[in-house]
Amino acid sequence: MKIDVLTLFPSMFDGVFSASILGKAREKGIVSLNTVNFRDYANNKHNTVDDYPYGGGGGMVLKPEPIFAAVEDLIGGLNTRPRIILMCPQGEPFSQKKAEELSGEEHLIFICGHYEGYDERIREHLVTDELSIGDYVLTGGELPAMVVIDSVVRLLPGVLGNETSAVTDSFSTGLLEYPHYTRPVKFRDWEVPEILLSGHHENIAKWRKRQSLLRTLRKRPDLLDRYPLTPEERKWLDEIKEQEAKK
Repeated sequence: MKIDVLTLFPSMFDGVFSASILGKAREKGIVSLNTVNFRDYANNKHNTVDDYPYGGGGGMVLKPEPIFAAVEDLIGGLNTRPRIILMCPQGEPFSQKKAEELSGEEHLIFICGHYEGYDERIREHLVTDELSIGDYVLTGGELPAMVVIDSVVRLLPGVLGNETSAVTDSFSTGLLEYPHYTRPVKFRDWEVPEILLSGHHENIAKWRKRQSLLRTLRKRPDLLDRYPLTPEERKWLDEIKEQEAKK
């Protein structure tokens, strides 16, 4: 996968793109991570990329010329148009489902603004997706872009050491993930559930599913409204709700 990021602050990505999972994926050649300072595409002697909004109002608006020029330079004569993603508080809420969708692309371009807003022509005639990581406003789109890129890249084949890790993540199955334990078996007075030490894989799988249901019911019950429960899972959930009501 090739990922390009249009930003006025390329240095913000240096550490993120060279460390941990992203750094290893880059070293393996699984992903190409590139930053572009779109100020280099300004078409005026002062290299300004923003201007006052027509109609008045506070703040500055990102001009369309440098953004269009930078994107067109990146895609060149490509026959297929890549996904061009605008990081914006008004965008579609980012989700694991969206990460899985984007992980199937060969080329992604992220646009990070740093002003009051974008010239509307950028939205209407250039971008393919608008994404938001939450109902709050940040000083720019750089941090949200990092979040989305990390979420997408970890899903690419060969990035994670254990290929099943991403499959069982919270939200990938529609439920929150079950609890995990490791050595030692007993830490202070807290012990690992006996079922996980049994070696009985079928029973462990059932325990984990029930734990996912329980955790989702307690922390994110809204997810259950969209989750297609099997008859067995529906029975388990009813039993869990009955047990919870007695506490």
